[in-house]
Amino acid sequence: MTLDPDVCYRALQARDARFDGRLFVAVTTTKIYCRPVCPASLAKREHCRFYPSAAAAQEAGFRPCLRCRPETAPAHGAWNGTSNTVSRGLALIAEGTLDGDDAGVERLAERLGVGERQLRRLFQQHLGASPIAVAQTRRVLFAKQLIHETRLPMAEVALAAGFGSVRRFNETFQHLYERPPSALRRAKGANVALADGGVTVRLRYRPPYDFAAMLAFLRHRAIDGVERVEGERYLRTLRHDDVLGTVEIAHAPRATSLVATLRFPNVRVLPGVIARLRRAFDVDVDMETVTAHLRRDPWLAPLVAARPGLRAAGAWDGFELGVRAVLGQQVSLAAARTLCGKLVRLCGSPLRAPDGTAQPLAFAFPTPAEVHGAKLEALGMPQARRRALTALATAALDDPGLFQPLGSIEATVARLSAVSGLGAWSAHYIALRAAREPDAFPASDLGLLRGATRGASRPTPKELERRSERWRPFRAYAAEQLWAADAARRQSSGAQR
Repeated sequence: MTLDPDVCYRALQARDARFDGRLFVAVTTTKIYCRPVCPASLAKREHCRFYPSAAAAQEAGFRPCLRCRPETAPAHGAWNGTSNTVSRGLALIAEGTLDGDDAGVERLAERLGVGERQLRRLFQQHLGASPIAVAQTRRVLFAKQLIHETRLPMAEVALAAGFGSVRRFNETFQHLYERPPSALRRAKGANVALADGGVTVRLRYRPPYDFAAMLAFLRHRAIDGVERVEGERYLRTLRHDDVLGTVEIAHAPRATSLVATLRFPNVRVLPGVIARLRRAFDVDVDMETVTAHLRRDPWLAPLVAARPGLRAAGAWDGFELGVRAVLGQQVSLAAARTLCGKLVRLCGSPLRAPDGTAQPLAFAFPTPAEVHGAKLEALGMPQARRRALTALATAALDDPGLFQPLGSIEATVARLSAVSGLGAWSAHYIALRAAREPDAFPASDLGLLRGATRGASRPTPKELERRSERWRPFRAYAAEQLWAADAARRQSSGAQR
């Protein structure tokens, strides 16, 4: 990615927050790289070098600033909307795919459906760094965030950040910061590391963010025993790499952050859990870019202007979302929640408090194996839907990557549609929320058709599909606007009655 140095320097002079996460400035006299909002004194133009990612700056030999803390910048701003392959690759790297040797790049390329040389070229083009450099920078910056924001022992910080050993962790920090990791920890006031084993970190986003809408979405779909909304907090159980734990999410709007408290018995799962959290709450999208694109359509512009921070809620787990989609066929949202609750009690994994007592969040959502082996007749639903549920579990067991994106939205939808019991609507819905395809669009959805109604004229699915072409590549966000418009219209109609 080519950055115009003059434009970048003007953004630096203005401390323009719109560029935060989209570029990093490195100063040749100090060998330090910063965010464009850093409060440090402005360096002379001739001493500044600009990079599209923290990894690129670090690979060029610069070390992170201790004042503006590059690890807290909104993520991935530079590439958003430019390369699906890079965005998917970054998501896999965030889950720890490359927390090993260099051979992992070849496996990463295979999962993304491209050649290894092509993957390296795309990363260099959009991020200015190799996949390995991105993974290494992610480990260092995540470790640094844990050092600053928690009281975790350094050995646990090293494990949580994906370092192979504490020795390697210490050597990396000594080389990069010219001091041991312990010297970076503030004497007092680290934000959180709770006595009950919980770790709290802040996840920065680029505003605007309609957290109330996100919370309402989760509240209406919360499965009893698995998740719940308490006031302005969302809580749920989660399984990651066969480790069971809980997450709790709150909003800190003044800090443009989500505050996540994670309680897991193994710190190694923290990077993967945080990556899933970022996807579920759509933290990394550049809403300014999305809304600017959608507002070009005069037909959609009034909706976007009214709700510019509306995010596309993601799924915590692809199989869980597939099950929700199957159980939600031809029934109301409330009825689907009830069926999900029955399934969880039938075959979900029980979760106990550390002292062995029961707790309100009592179950983790069942795995494909647990659903496949369950006697689904107890759910009291039609045989066709039970067969669809079994087929979905079988497909997920046969292909662990079933819910991951492929090279295009069409390919992703085609693979999902091949599963017995999943039609075009279900496939697009799963692609939108689980595969995180920003261009997924279930045009036959009744809520979308109602939201797209103008006067007495409701479009057909084909008509809505044709209109949606102008919203590419962000049709998922257009869908969120139409769903919101439908909900607001029905609420208004109900209030009038």
